[in-house]
Amino acid sequence: MPDTTRLWWHDAVIYQVYPRSFADSDGDGMGDLPGITAHLADLRDLGVDAVWLSPFYPSPQHDAGYDVADYRDVDPLFGTLGDADKMIAEAHALSLRVIVDLVPNHTSSEHVWFRAALAAAPGSPERQRYIFRDGRGPGGDEPPNGWRSTFGGPAWTRVSEPDGTPGQWYLHLFDVTQPDLDWDNPEVRAEFLDVLRFWLDRGVDGFRVDVAHGLVKDRDLADWDYPDAGPWSVPPEDNRPPMWDQEGVHDIYRQWRTVLDSYGPDRILVAEAWVQPISRLTRYVRPDEMHQAFNFPYLFAGWTAADQRKVITQSLADNATVGAITTWVLSNHDVLRHSTRLGYRERLRKLSGIGVGDPQPDVALGLRRARAATLQMLALPGSAYLYQGEELGLPEHTEMPDEARQDPTWFRSEGVERGRDGCRVPIPWEADAPSYGFGPSDNSWLPQPAVWAEYARDRQNGVPGSTLELYRSALRLRRSHSLGTGTLTWEDAALSFRNGDVRVLTNFDESPVALPVGASVLVSSEPLDADGRVPTDVTVWFTT
Repeated sequence: MPDTTRLWWHDAVIYQVYPRSFADSDGDGMGDLPGITAHLADLRDLGVDAVWLSPFYPSPQHDAGYDVADYRDVDPLFGTLGDADKMIAEAHALSLRVIVDLVPNHTSSEHVWFRAALAAAPGSPERQRYIFRDGRGPGGDEPPNGWRSTFGGPAWTRVSEPDGTPGQWYLHLFDVTQPDLDWDNPEVRAEFLDVLRFWLDRGVDGFRVDVAHGLVKDRDLADWDYPDAGPWSVPPEDNRPPMWDQEGVHDIYRQWRTVLDSYGPDRILVAEAWVQPISRLTRYVRPDEMHQAFNFPYLFAGWTAADQRKVITQSLADNATVGAITTWVLSNHDVLRHSTRLGYRERLRKLSGIGVGDPQPDVALGLRRARAATLQMLALPGSAYLYQGEELGLPEHTEMPDEARQDPTWFRSEGVERGRDGCRVPIPWEADAPSYGFGPSDNSWLPQPAVWAEYARDRQNGVPGSTLELYRSALRLRRSHSLGTGTLTWEDAALSFRNGDVRVLTNFDESPVALPVGASVLVSSEPLDADGRVPTDVTVWFTT
């Protein structure tokens, strides 16, 4: 991409902050906005370009804030609107951009709109903001269809009407406390245009859009045969479900794009869209829609040279057809951390968490592969996302006591799926401090494992070979060699490519492989062997 067309997000490395678990300023065990502000300089020094914050809006917190009760304020758990303004101002002073989460598929059941809907009659304007339907069968006792919640159980709940009689059913593709909005309603569309402007006026640089593929449903609410993998799986193209990836979502994002463009070319929309194949995902990043979309096929690709080469090639080619950059990601708050996911000899295909009694990963293998995978990702052209704590090599908390779990997936699946708590544990800053430096007290909303001390930031800061220093080196070199705006050319080796003047090799073989004669190593995910060869599960950047 020529420099004349370069905008900040074309090659940005964006760091996800999960506010609950990043830094607690007041000792209540919950991370907050002042805690984030206090550590922004650390993120600047790491070398990232922007931060993305998961929701901090008023919420009953049934789904960790993704059940929003008010889109124009801050939950007291996290601070105040004034704290948000200070955080945005401090980030900008440090040359960091700020992206906030937007949750448009559903609201909280505590939202003023839904409370009004429950108090109103069937067919009323209040109910038409959501997806209310009469039930099937005698007395309407059966749900309108067989759709399932992604958190387990049915996707419909019956309400009691104001007079106390059994009434209509409302759709919730997630938790029962997260009723889906009806995006065919012009009032809903107008509301979110105003929400966009509210935060843009406060200076945010963009929005990560939750469940971007889910806003519009098939008008007939047609039944669907779920694949064996369950409702959260990404179905094949020939079995596209009636509740996901409907054509109507694109009209919404074209309208949103017009709003963002009115604020200048530097404000962005990022899609969380669980869509396949990649060619359908690219529809979300056409020139008049969103700017980026998370590359989940890359996140879940197998750790083999063939699988990695295939998904990288396909991603770059498909995005090029719409003139979009590719957005790479390996971990986030919804999936197993990649340092754990890659710690199994056989490919791990599950999304849900790991707990006591489950097969445990090889921790050393997982970290080794995670470092190699990250170094490979950061050499690819496009934008990349990091999840808080991965720069420390944090694994999943795979032995969390089940009684400590809070994810609604755990409860709605009746303990079948352990959920996402394991990747959301508050991160360690200081090995010998209360809550490992997460806050000034020992309080932590999820229990931190004892091994957190060895991953603490102060134990890694300035230590050659530490994961923290590997990330710093890679981010510095990525910028100085303009890898994010470069062009990938595959070379003959199983996974070897060139990006500008940098050559990248990842060794998936069991035996070490030699670098070309005259190679000058820039950075390596692990030390080379005594003969200067690249060991297995190691990525090297070098010049020749």
